Amino acid sequence: MDKTTSRESRIERLCAERGMRMTGQRRVIAKVLSEADDHPDVEEVYRRASARDPRISLSTVYRTVRLFEGAGILERHEFGAGRRARYEPAGHGHHDHLINVDTGEVIEFKNEQIERLQEIVARELGYNLIGHRLELFGTPLPAGPHKNSKS
Repeated sequence: MDKTTSRESRIERLCAERGMRMTGQRRVIAKVLSEADDHPDVEEVYRRASARDPRISLSTVYRTVRLFEGAGILERHEFGAGRRARYEPAGHGHHDHLINVDTGEVIEFKNEQIERLQEIVARELGYNLIGHRLELFGTPLPAGPHKNSKS
C-alpha cells in the first residue's frame, strides 16, 4: 500500500460521520475521490482505484459511488453531449463549471458579477434565490488577442 492509505480522507470521515461501514475497497475508492482534482467519471475512478487494489471491480465502484452520492457525500454532474456522469465531493464550496466540449475538461470558477446578476434576476421575477448550478459549455478561443485582453 502507498503512503496515502495511512491517512483518513475527507470522504472517509464523512462516511464515518454517517455511520457507513467502510470496507477496504470503499476506503480506496474514497481516497481516490478525495484526491481527485478533476471531475472523474466512474470508469476513471475505477482505473485509479484498481491501480491501487486490483481486486476492485467496476461494479464495486458503481455501487460505492451511488452509495456516496445517496448519502450526500458526492455530487453528480451531467455535463451533456452524451458524456458519462462526473463526480466531485459535495460541500467543498460553491463554484460554477465551464466545460470544454472538445476535450471534456471541466474548469471550476467563481464570478461575483454572475452571482449578483442571478440574485437580481430572481428578485425581478419575484423569487428569493436559494441556490443554483451554472454550467457553461464552450470551445477554446484561437490564440491571439482576446476580446477582453488589453493590447
